[in-house]
Amino acid sequence: MAVHGSEDGLRFAVLGPVQAWRDGTELDLGTPLQRSILAMLLLRESRAVTPAEMIDAVWGEDAPPRALGALRTYVSRLRAVLEPGRSPRTRPELLISVGRGYALRLNGGVLDLTLFDRGLQEGETARRAGDRAAAAESLRASLALCTGEPLAGAVGPYAEHQRDRLVERRMSVLETLMDLDLELGRHADVVSELIALTADHPLRERLRAQLMLAYYRCGRQADALATFADTRAALIEELGIEPGPDLTALHQRILTGDPGLAPAPLPAADPVRLAPADPPEPARQPETAEPGAGAPELPRPAQLPAAVNDFTGRRQIIARLCTLLSTQGGADGVPVAAISGIGGVGKTTLAVHVAHTLHDLFPDGQLYADLRGYGEEPVAPESVLAAFLRALGLPADIIPDGLAERSALFRSLLTDRRMLVLLDNARDAAQVSHLLPGSTGCAAIVTSRGKLADLAAARLVDLDVMEPDEALTLFGTVAGAERVAAERAAAMDVVAACGFLPLAVRIVAARLAARASWTVASLVPRLADERRRLDEMRVGNLAVEATFALGYGQLSPAQARAFRLLSLPGGPDISVGAASALLALHPTDAEDILESLVDASLLEAPAPGRYRFHDLLKLFARRTGERAEAGAERGAGSTTGSAGGEGPPALRRLLDFYLASARSAHRLAYEGSTVADQLAVTGPGHAFGSADEAVAWLSVEAEALFASIAQASGAEEAGALLPGADLLLAMEPLLESGSHAREFDQRAKEVLAAARRLGDTSSELRCRYVLGRVLFGANRLAEAESEFRASLDLAAGGDRIVTGEAMNALAVVAGRQRRHVEALAWFDSARRVFREVGARGGEALTLSYSARDHLFLGQQEEAIAAAEQGLAVFIELGFSAGTARARYHLGMILSRVGRLNEAVHHHAECLAFFRASRQRVWEQRVCSRLAETFITAGRFSDATRHAEQALTVSREIGHPYGEALSLWVLGRALAGLGNTSRSHDCLERAHDIFVRLGAPEAADLRALLDRDHVGN
Repeated sequence: MAVHGSEDGLRFAVLGPVQAWRDGTELDLGTPLQRSILAMLLLRESRAVTPAEMIDAVWGEDAPPRALGALRTYVSRLRAVLEPGRSPRTRPELLISVGRGYALRLNGGVLDLTLFDRGLQEGETARRAGDRAAAAESLRASLALCTGEPLAGAVGPYAEHQRDRLVERRMSVLETLMDLDLELGRHADVVSELIALTADHPLRERLRAQLMLAYYRCGRQADALATFADTRAALIEELGIEPGPDLTALHQRILTGDPGLAPAPLPAADPVRLAPADPPEPARQPETAEPGAGAPELPRPAQLPAAVNDFTGRRQIIARLCTLLSTQGGADGVPVAAISGIGGVGKTTLAVHVAHTLHDLFPDGQLYADLRGYGEEPVAPESVLAAFLRALGLPADIIPDGLAERSALFRSLLTDRRMLVLLDNARDAAQVSHLLPGSTGCAAIVTSRGKLADLAAARLVDLDVMEPDEALTLFGTVAGAERVAAERAAAMDVVAACGFLPLAVRIVAARLAARASWTVASLVPRLADERRRLDEMRVGNLAVEATFALGYGQLSPAQARAFRLLSLPGGPDISVGAASALLALHPTDAEDILESLVDASLLEAPAPGRYRFHDLLKLFARRTGERAEAGAERGAGSTTGSAGGEGPPALRRLLDFYLASARSAHRLAYEGSTVADQLAVTGPGHAFGSADEAVAWLSVEAEALFASIAQASGAEEAGALLPGADLLLAMEPLLESGSHAREFDQRAKEVLAAARRLGDTSSELRCRYVLGRVLFGANRLAEAESEFRASLDLAAGGDRIVTGEAMNALAVVAGRQRRHVEALAWFDSARRVFREVGARGGEALTLSYSARDHLFLGQQEEAIAAAEQGLAVFIELGFSAGTARARYHLGMILSRVGRLNEAVHHHAECLAFFRASRQRVWEQRVCSRLAETFITAGRFSDATRHAEQALTVSREIGHPYGEALSLWVLGRALAGLGNTSRSHDCLERAHDIFVRLGAPEAADLRALLDRDHVGN
């Protein structure tokens, strides 16, 4: 039973992975969340679903603050996938808006579940009519639609519930089918199937009973009885119950050899069903209609360029194109495939390959034209039509002059003929529209660098670079397979440097093939130099740079300026807001420019609102910008507009945007901190609605932010370096996530070196403070202390931006090193600084942190008082992050003094906050403290669970000190459960990590292990 679709060839599946196809080609449905939304809409069967229902279904209780915005984004992406040719101004026809909700309006037969249910209904009708064979056939056809775990790839509470429901339905149908097969006397046929089913579902008594009966009817009574014994043992072990009455009764009947268990004879209504004979083959009709008696036959042109004999890869897209172009007749009209992509990606090669593959499908000929759309003089449509008409046998003197007349005559000649038209290198839809056939027996392929979204009825095919393995195969085909196989790793480096662009791979491989003395490895350093890489991609009359230049030459001055400037940032991609700052344009105008470059295949849009270059195009854009600036310095003009020294100011605008945005994020994440107020912001940035949103933005933009800092570190004057140092400091909230420690360390050292070179003490003290935080996170306490002290020394010059924070950090370091009296002194100093600048949140922070040192000095009352005062201030100020950290410290103190229930309450409260805000370092700490509290309470199972959670988080974020603490507390919890072997292993591993880190806990744990005693 096939799944047929009527909405533009669409069909859907939910009885296995959530999938969709158009004309036999699978669609990319995006992320698991996006698939989950589609699955819910499919299962609701055209009924409307409200946004609230969708959010509950997909995220449940873990919905993010901006779930509604994310939902709308996913719906928009699904609409683009389901109706790719729809104009943004046209109402959707499939995924429609109903009130405030959404519904997916599909005809019957496009969803596998619909066909599944239809088959069940047909089976039930046949069974009631006494035709059990037909009923079994219907059920088997329905079950054939189940291709795996239902709703695979979908997530969320709704998907989980529906998945269980669909699995149970499938099992119920299987059991019914087994009953029918047994009734039809097919016991020998179903034994192997039942063995597999009972192995997968050992506790389903109905399947076990069916297997027992099949065994018995095959004369295998011993196997039938053994199956009952196995079933009974499994039920007792897993569920603690005996087999049900039906299974027990069957067992007894088998023991007594009940004649009623023998298969019944088939009734007359169940004859043996023979496969129908093949229908007689209809008489073949002529492939083309005779225009009239004695009419001359038109020529059959074969204009396709020669196929590339070393064509490689592209299997999926070839299958998609062949399916599309093979569609003959119908309401969809002439199939037209419009292939777009950057220069050198292989559009023409692919189109020619597909055209040759489909040669037999178009026996009346193939027409080809290179439209030279990106050359200096694109070919006029009138000229192409004249050439086509001559190829079809018309004398030149009877070809009409006008474009419309030539186009009409061309379409008339192709009526009732089956021809393929390949229009290569088109400039735009206007150049192509008159060149398309009108007969439904014909098809057309169009290639263009631009996305021909306005070409009516065309199916857009965006051709990307090759997959790595495909590129490697192409490289070996041209350069020599044995030669490449001997240096596979170096060859992969080479094709990666080529950006997997087919033209670049082919050129570099051809150069290697022509030089027997070169090795593959010798190419790697030649391509590693980004300034020389494009020069290496030139052989004969082929050059990657020349191919790119054709597309660049078609840009307007505004587009060309944007193309050059967008290549300057070092990040992997750029948002609309950042591009707006870089280009000094309003966001709407910036987005228009970005989208126009995407349409020209000079930029990519990997996600809504984000844009990036192909690596080689980025190098070309930078080189073009350098040449434009050099031309401006010589006083020369440029037809596409000169950057004229715009690069440095553009990068400064981008840095100012990032700094302003990061400052807003810092202010929300560290409520009450005065650091953000002292950052030198000169322009507008992104605004955030919450701390969670702010930290999420920092995480998404992290690579771009670090790249901007790296570029700032090359500054030649202190004033240009300080914004980069400020940005590094403003990104401090990312350290709480436990991620990007390596990037913080690298960038801080780069800016520090520049600051010392320039004598910029303000930038230096910021870098020293950030380095101290990074080192503290790695438990390199002595080095961290040195950096914090250095930042304090530099602050004596008047820049006190992080003075209180550095003192607080020195206090924490001293406490970790068990210098508790010194720690309290530092906390007092930090508190005075915070009080002077009016930072009550900073004062509260020092109170909360100091509680631990009071406790270790035996000052329990002072410890509790400090922790409670800190929490009260944060609650009064309404600072969520500070409140969570204060609860963490108060919970730790209360746990140590035996107030366990209160401790668990505070830790549970702050754990929820840290998880929601993705502060994973704090999440690990809280889980460890909860485990300690449960150990004290004797609840070792709960302790083990939280300790394992802490261990998982610490390993995921690469936090060795947290990993050691988690292993220690896990070892103690396991000891409480009596699992001494695993407990000892955890403690030994914790000790090894502490030793490696030089942590004082190593000596404590060693003494514990030497005594071979685990304390609670």
